[in-house]
Formats: sequence, C-alpha cells, structure tokens
Amino acid sequence: MAGEVENNLIELNLNQNKDDIVDPWTVTSSNETGIDYDKLIKRFGSSKIDKELLDRFEKVTGKKVHHFLRRGIVFSHRDMHTILTNYEAGKPFYLYTGRGPSSTSIHLGHLIPFQFCKWLQDVFDVPLVIQLTDDEKTLWRDLSLEEAHKLAYENAKDIIAVGFDVEKTFIFSDVDYIGQRPEFYRNMIRIQKCVTFNQVKGIFGFDDSTVIGKIAFPAVQATPALSTSFPDIFKDKKIPCLIPCAIDQDPYFRMTRDVCPRIGFQKPALLHSIFFPALQGAQTKMSASEANSTIYCSDTPKQVKNKINKYAFSGGQATVEDHRKLGGNCDVDITYQYLKFFLEDDDKLEQIRKDYSSGNLLTGELKKILIDILTPLVQEHQKRRAEVTDEILQKFMTPRKLHVDY
Repeated sequence: MAGEVENNLIELNLNQNKDDIVDPWTVTSSNETGIDYDKLIKRFGSSKIDKELLDRFEKVTGKKVHHFLRRGIVFSHRDMHTILTNYEAGKPFYLYTGRGPSSTSIHLGHLIPFQFCKWLQDVFDVPLVIQLTDDEKTLWRDLSLEEAHKLAYENAKDIIAVGFDVEKTFIFSDVDYIGQRPEFYRNMIRIQKCVTFNQVKGIFGFDDSTVIGKIAFPAVQATPALSTSFPDIFKDKKIPCLIPCAIDQDPYFRMTRDVCPRIGFQKPALLHSIFFPALQGAQTKMSASEANSTIYCSDTPKQVKNKINKYAFSGGQATVEDHRKLGGNCDVDITYQYLKFFLEDDDKLEQIRKDYSSGNLLTGELKKILIDILTPLVQEHQKRRAEVTDEILQKFMTPRKLHVDY
C-alpha cells in the first residue's frame, strides 16, 4: 500500500503525552485542570477555533454563535471553513454524530453533543444522521448483543427528547441498519480495503490479542461519513459531511479523512468539543459505569442535589474565613465548570466567576446556583422523553426520505 496514508495517520500509542491519555476509550490527565487542549490540537493536527472562524460563522449564518463556541467548549475543527464556503454557495451538507449505548439513560456529558447538533441543524437547516453503535458496545463492554441493542433503543428516546426535527433526522442502530441497506455495507468494504492491520494498530493501539470485531469496527464508524450509505436520504449523491464530536473520537475520523479521497469522497469536516468532566474533578470525563461520577438525565431532583453537594469537586478554600480572604479557583471547581456548559447568559456567568474568585460567593452558594439550573433541565428532559411513543421512535428509526431537497 502507498505510504501516503500511513504517513498521514497519527499514531496515538506512539505520540501520547505522558500526562494526558486521550483515545476513544480512555481520557485521563494528571493535571487538576484537566486535559491540555492546546497540546492535544498539536498532537492530533487539527485547527483551533479562532475569532476569525467565529466571526465568519456569524456572518454566514446571520446567527450569534452558540455559547459552546463562544466559550471554547467546541474548540477545534477540521475544514469548517470549507463547510461555510459551501453553505454560502448554496451547496448542501449533512450532519453526522453518534452514541455508544452503554446505559439505560444518557448523562449530562452525553447530552452536550446532541444539544449542539440540534443547534447546528436549526441554524443550517440540514439533515442529521445519528449512529447508535450497539455493535461497538458489545465488542468493548461486558454486554451481550441483545443487551446493547436494547440500550440503543432506550438511548434513542433520550436523543429524540433533545428536540430534533423528525422530518430531517434519521437515527439508526448498526445492528439493524447495516443488514437492511447493502449500500452501507459496500462502503464499509471500500473503507476496510484501504486500511491495513498495521495502521489500525498504530491508530487505536490494537495488538495480537484484540478480537477481530474491534479491528474491523473503525470502518463501521467511518461509513456514515459517506452520504451514499443512506440511499433513502441522498440516493447516490455524494454530499459533504460535518461531524460534531468529542475530540476523543477524532482518531476514527482521521482514518476516515485519509481514506475518503482514495474512494472518491470528500473528506468529512469536524467540530471537536472538550470533555464534560466527572463530578470528582477534571482529570477524567464522566463515566456511565460510575453512577456517582455523573448526573443522569433520569436522576430525581434529590439525586441531582445530593450528587452536586456531595461529589462536585470544589475550588474553594478549607474554611469560610480563608475563602472570603483568598477566593475560589474557578479553573478546578467542577460546579463552575458545569455552569460554563449550562448557563447561557455570558454576563451572569462572568459575574459568578468574579464573585467566586474574590470570595464573595461561597462554594455552597455556587452549588445552589447549579442545582437550580440543572434540576428543571433534567425534569424537562424526563417530561419530553416520556412523550416519545413507540410510534415516534419508529418514525425516527425507519430508513426514509427526509424533507431535504437533494
């Protein structure tokens, strides 16, 4: 095989920073402020989202950029300028994101990319495909195929509750869809033919004891970036793709971007988000396998309150007197970090930062602000999820022509 692809692929296992480990399955840092994202951008070879891109975003769309973009929560990209250029010229594109179902309910960290995708869908008025990787979860987790498949449909209800337009959104389970549409499988084969075992070992750290299902899976996650994988939506037209995702998923799409030109497709563009930290601190992202590291969208108001009060890592001082004198550290305080995600008002957030940093606002008071924001958010999500009937679920997950003019 030509060396060009191998040279372009960045080998995670050889280039890991000794303090930060970031791959599709592990995110850890020894720094109490969490992952060094500037270093990660350099390591992964992506581009930082700067003022020029944000200004262009607003000019092209006529909309104020999402607070995730303003605050650096969505911080890195690949080829976003190309997407904006296409949009200016009236050329179509579509959104693709995914979810690996490993629990009956999604948590707040899972909610972030879907909230952002909904905003992108509304702003650009484009179709969205959402891949539920029940096949991946049975390969990497102690889950039977049947359990993972059932969780996919439970998670789909949570995703629908975010408020996506059913006429422009297709949600699919890998286990179901790949067997229904030969076009998807054909594209999988095209991708698999272009990537060697040596390359996936370098990208994902596979070794001789890795089950063959894991070795083959990266092509499955790459395939939705090829529009012809969805003949009901795009027929045989090759439409550019924009993938919003957490940056730990970037290895899959670096591989995809290397392969696409070789099989006649445009490289997908990406928007990368930072990790939503665990309650215990920013060294790791939230984990669905550790209930007290996260707030689930199914938690009761009492559970939300107790988790924040008991587990949210504080940047405050040991005593009230010291806190009044020295102030709190917003860079490590998890409650403040969560407010950056969920408090949309920039002026209020800045005032909270000043008050906490100066010592005028105590840790308990800061936590109460977060509790008062998250409790109704979670309750509203639960209400919308309860309204997702089997009929609505089936409509979202049935292959069909979406209301787009392609």
